[in-house]
Amino acid sequence: MTIRTEITRADILPMDRYARERAERRKAVVALKRSRRIAVGPYATFHFENYETMLQQVHEMLHIEKGGEEQIADELGAYNPLVPKGRELVATVMFEIDDPERRQRVLGSLGGVEDRMRIQLDGQSIAGRPESDLERTNEAGKTSSVHFIHFDFTAAQVEAFRRPGAQVLIGIDHPDYGHLAVMPEAMRAALAADFA
Repeated sequence: MTIRTEITRADILPMDRYARERAERRKAVVALKRSRRIAVGPYATFHFENYETMLQQVHEMLHIEKGGEEQIADELGAYNPLVPKGRELVATVMFEIDDPERRQRVLGSLGGVEDRMRIQLDGQSIAGRPESDLERTNEAGKTSSVHFIHFDFTAAQVEAFRRPGAQVLIGIDHPDYGHLAVMPEAMRAALAADFA
């Protein structure tokens, strides 16, 4: 199976066709995402992206915003960086806090959290790398509720991750948000398919 690492213009459906297929496509991606999502602590959820999740996102943006051909290049530029490139996993990390006051307080205490995300595998820590063109913590120390994080693996780490039963931990080691979660085996197997 060939791993797709980039969405091209040729992958974009005509919008009338997408509109007809939208409900079914969304249903399929929701099912796919179920095995690619993990909560870390009370507020953070890691959503691991791949070609299919980002292709759906591009189609949704085109469908909703109706920007036509001119919009396509912008969407490809925005979402292609979130498609894993062969030896990486890419996560959208969301801090989901319903209460506005609590959200303000928690996010205000988590400055720099984007630099404190890790995958632990076989006693090794794979540091997350925030998407480079976005500043996620402001000058006042308040972080964003959404982060895009890349986890770059060596060839040996890819092989270790692919091993059935490998213990994988996802963590955040920020002083005000220290949490770990054990990745379920079904999720490890699904994410292992992202490596080229």
